[in-house]
Amino acid sequence: MKVVFFDLETTGTLVNKHGIHQISGMIVIDGEVKETFDFKVQPNPKAEIVQEALDVAGVTKEQILSYPAMGYVYGQFTAILNKYVDKYNKQDKFFLAGYNNASFDNQFLRTWFLQNGDKYFGSYFWSNSIDVMVLATPYLASQRSQMENFKQGTVAKALGIEIDESRLHDALYDIQVCKSIYDIVSPYKM
Repeated sequence: MKVVFFDLETTGTLVNKHGIHQISGMIVIDGEVKETFDFKVQPNPKAEIVQEALDVAGVTKEQILSYPAMGYVYGQFTAILNKYVDKYNKQDKFFLAGYNNASFDNQFLRTWFLQNGDKYFGSYFWSNSIDVMVLATPYLASQRSQMENFKQGTVAKALGIEIDESRLHDALYDIQVCKSIYDIVSPYKM
């Protein structure tokens, strides 16, 4: 099984208005971590930048506008994917995996492909993805009423995973936490 655990940091929450400024991930094939990546990326030039979103990620507008252009980063990103998947083989694809990723991160990533002139997102990824929050729900159901919320950091702590609060909302760190949660709660073997 081929999986890309991934997380994004964006300039806001609306996929058609805001852009990506960090893409981080971990390539896992048959349970083995093959590669990690962490790209800072200049958002789409048409993207609105919401200060509150930048504050969550701990970056400034000046920082994200100095990152490499999205076309350049897109090329680096797809070069990594091409090492592990034959995009012309309909049976050779990655599952996308993340924490509460289906309605947010997946849509931003798909839109980012389109913004880079690539309408073949499905050549790399299965349309169904793995949401680690969904997997954690039945695992922690008996504890849920005692939990303040079901955010990734809270879930990790409930599972005994040590968390560095100052590093949350850095996409690469969030991926590492997500994979740690998956390794505990998933009934599925990679």
